[in-house]
Amino acid sequence: MGEEEMEEVLKSLPMEKLPGESFDMFCHGVTAYGPFWDHVLGYSKESQERPDKVLFLEYEDMKEDPISNYKVFAKFMGLPFSVEEESKGVIEEELKLCSFNNLKDLEVNKNEKNIRGSPNSMFFRKGEVGDWANYLTLSMLECMNKLME
Repeated sequence: MGEEEMEEVLKSLPMEKLPGESFDMFCHGVTAYGPFWDHVLGYSKESQERPDKVLFLEYEDMKEDPISNYKVFAKFMGLPFSVEEESKGVIEEELKLCSFNNLKDLEVNKNEKNIRGSPNSMFFRKGEVGDWANYLTLSMLECMNKLME
């Protein structure tokens, strides 16, 4: 599929769905990029089979220990931090630059729209582990747990 065709497909997908409708679509594999779980499982498997080619990091781990995980990422990319860079706080500076709060506050994400006309800000919530509890009902959680099993 060409870039223009993909853009048309993305524009045709309804973006502002009710949370329940979006959740149901997600659970049934209806997303703009295909079934989410197939992607996750595929990358997870590849990271185990080819750890030198595929790095699989989990959001919760990044939030729990960003410095260690960022060092793993940099090494994987072939750009490990030197002792001098670490002692000068380069890792912390880069993490701050790439932080959820910094990205959320960029002009492009606060005031601009994507190709479908939806505000970029809709892709940002709190960026906190466990924030799902503010959006999913108990029945949604049960459904998600079954999917993940």
